[in-house]
Parts: sequence; C-alpha cells; structure tokens
Amino acid sequence: MRANWSRRQSEAAAESAVTRESIAAAHALILPFIRRTPIVEVDGGDFGLGDFRSFLKLEFLQHAGSFKARGAFANLLMRKVPAAGVVAASGGNHGVAVAYAAMRRSFAQMLAHEPGTRLGDDPEELHDM
Repeated sequence: MRANWSRRQSEAAAESAVTRESIAAAHALILPFIRRTPIVEVDGGDFGLGDFRSFLKLEFLQHAGSFKARGAFANLLMRKVPAAGVVAASGGNHGVAVAYAAMRRSFAQMLAHEPGTRLGDDPEELHDM
C-alpha cells in the first residue's frame, strides 16, 4: 500500500512540475492582462553600499501595485472558477491582486480582511486600477 501511495505522489509531482514549457504557457495566458514592468540599473554607491551594479524590477507599476497580479491572473485563467466566484482572505497585495484579476475577468469576488485594514478612501478604488 505504501508503494502505491508513493507512486501516486510521484505522478502528482511530475504533473505539477515547473518547467520552462509550463512557465512559457502561463506567461502566454497572462500576457494580455499584465503590464511589462521596467528594470532599472542602479549603482550601489548611490545608496552608500559600495561599488557594484544592481538591477531593480519596478513591480510596483504592475496592475494592483505588485507582482502578485501575475499569480492571481495565472490562477484564475488556469483553473475552473466556480459560479460563486473567488475569495481572497487578505487585505494586502495578494487580496488586492485577486480582487483586481477577478474584476477584470468578470468573476464575483470577495475580499476578506482584518478590521482596520486601509484599502483606500474610495470603495470603488479597485475598479480604477
């Protein structure tokens, strides 16, 4: 019985393995919904950190303000979304990204967050992103 369970686990892992092909397929799916964010080169000396080059990917320019929009769109596009819609139990970047992606895909959505979480002054703020 243990060998059978182990074989099923191995098969499941192989099916969900991250490959170049699976990354390319996910990228092709989300491409119409995301922004290409810039990469800027900075010198460490500009920050008092020494003489070295560093690169910053400006994901704060992505829809919903973070890289999490990429994952939110990938999840909504690669899975069957129930008629009830989606729920994000986060008032942070994840929750905002899921709400934004669900809105763009016209899915029902609910954002559950801690009391006191600042989501913005305008309740329609997500619709303007």
